[in-house]
Amino acid sequence: MSNFITESKLGKKLGAKGVYITMGACLIALAGTGAAAYNKAVEELNKTIVMDAPRAVEQADNKTDDVPKTESSSSVRERSESSSKREESSSMVSEDIKTQPNIMPVNGDIIKPFSGGELVKDETLGVWRTHDGVDIKADVGTPVKAMNKGVVSEVKEDPLWGCCVIIDHGSGITGYYYSLSKALNVAAGDKVNAGQVIGTVGDTAECEAAELSHLHFGLKRDNSWIDPLEFIGGNTK
Repeated sequence: MSNFITESKLGKKLGAKGVYITMGACLIALAGTGAAAYNKAVEELNKTIVMDAPRAVEQADNKTDDVPKTESSSSVRERSESSSKREESSSMVSEDIKTQPNIMPVNGDIIKPFSGGELVKDETLGVWRTHDGVDIKADVGTPVKAMNKGVVSEVKEDPLWGCCVIIDHGSGITGYYYSLSKALNVAAGDKVNAGQVIGTVGDTAECEAAELSHLHFGLKRDNSWIDPLEFIGGNTK
């Protein structure tokens, strides 16, 4: 009986196959086949243990290989820092002009405001049309300043708007300085800073000749006209 108990405990440790072999050995012993049969059963059991052991180890190794490898903390940190730098760089490119203060090109009363797409009467031409900028009262010869830093993209003489300077201020903002005198301080391709004098009021805009002497100043954001006063915020320094 003690042999039966011992073999049963051993069978539990060896799994289902060990249980069957152990039970077989015990039944043979109990059936009276003698010690020889019992010893033969134990010998078969030992062979089974020896043969199954390497296979069990191999299966355990395969399961270990299947476990996904976790990324090291240093790799996670490096990827996170790289992502943060890209986001920071992207946000800096998309921001409006902030490196220099926006200023009004000249100081003076607004004699004709931005119409915001609505039609207004043109006193000179006698027609209704949009007024896509602001007319700032200023005497002829008054210095005209760049609203902000930028690059002069074009200098031209227009039959209606007179002498014109167009400045790319960056971030999708373009400034239009009309009715200037022909004596300019800048040429196409020049870089300018906020407050830099680009020329003087010349009263050369034929399409607004009926008005008092002034600078016609317009702004576009991404090729759409916007109100210069709202963009600059009323800063007239």
